[in-house]
Amino acid sequence: MISYLINKLFYACLTLLGVITVIFFLFTVLPGDPAKMMLGQNQSADQVKVIKKKYGFDKPLGTQYLYYLNDLSPLSFHSKNTEDYTYLSSNKYNGSKLFSIGNTTTVIKTPYLRTSFTKHGKKVTAIIAETMPNTFVLAVSAIIIAIVLGVVFGIISALYKDTWIDKSIQVLSTLGMSVPSFFSAILFAWLFGFVLHKYTNLEMTGSLYELDDFGEKMTIKWKNLILPAVVLGIRPLAVVIQLMRNSLLEVMSQDYIRTARAKGLSEFQVIKNHAVKNALNPVVTAISGWFASMLAGAVFVEYIFGWNGLGKEIVTALNTLDLPVIMGSVLVIAIVFITINILVDIMYAWLDPKVKLS
Repeated sequence: MISYLINKLFYACLTLLGVITVIFFLFTVLPGDPAKMMLGQNQSADQVKVIKKKYGFDKPLGTQYLYYLNDLSPLSFHSKNTEDYTYLSSNKYNGSKLFSIGNTTTVIKTPYLRTSFTKHGKKVTAIIAETMPNTFVLAVSAIIIAIVLGVVFGIISALYKDTWIDKSIQVLSTLGMSVPSFFSAILFAWLFGFVLHKYTNLEMTGSLYELDDFGEKMTIKWKNLILPAVVLGIRPLAVVIQLMRNSLLEVMSQDYIRTARAKGLSEFQVIKNHAVKNALNPVVTAISGWFASMLAGAVFVEYIFGWNGLGKEIVTALNTLDLPVIMGSVLVIAIVFITINILVDIMYAWLDPKVKLS
């Protein structure tokens, strides 16, 4: 197990390095001067020069890439020269000094995702920390809906194969996979938040935390979670239904299922103790991918419903060309995907004894 985890972490680090490299060069070659983006319209040549020097934009591309790696790395090297970009400033880096050699100090610190161009120098880590919990709550709610309903309806569809129940579930699941999320979001917001508002008491837009009627404090509005969670869960729900049905039908035809029945076990015991657990492998694969996507930010759903999550923040950053926020958010998305993939590999061994971690 330990050697497996070390191996996975090694390849995860290589993947992350590749993602960091692509992110940096992709957004660095974009047209426009980052220094001018930071200053906005009220800028002068001297101000642009100062910003370029402060953030290292006046350096060659290769040097800027090394600066970016140094910012992200937990173990990094910093100059004692106050004019250098890598000067160890307390308001820029949070870490502990290890040792110094000449003009260079080595420190252990938290990754530095730099500061926003448009939010008065606010740290990207702070922006992500504010929006990620909302996205996490939305993603967990949606995936719970998808798992519970998807597994239940998938089992029902498999047990009643080729009946009107099975065909009805298949039609609904196919429709759920076919309809784009942005269309579902608009439709649900209009129907349940506007047309049927007096019956549902749901709003077309709203986030988890909102100001109270007196504008004094933030209060939790759980009802605002219902529509975006349902919409976000529709497509994974449809996928889970199809996968669970097909996987369960395949498992039910295996020899060990017939052996379990021959031992006198009831059909419920056979399905519960033998069939369902082994049929969950493809479901876990699908759910892991969907959950990573949701956690990383359901862009359309969050933006349409006004949900203050990471997805909405990415859209705002794209509109304002806030490159550090975009780069930091994409990096967090990559880390989420890599972490979930490792956890899924471990979960496979628990679900199926035939799968060996080695």
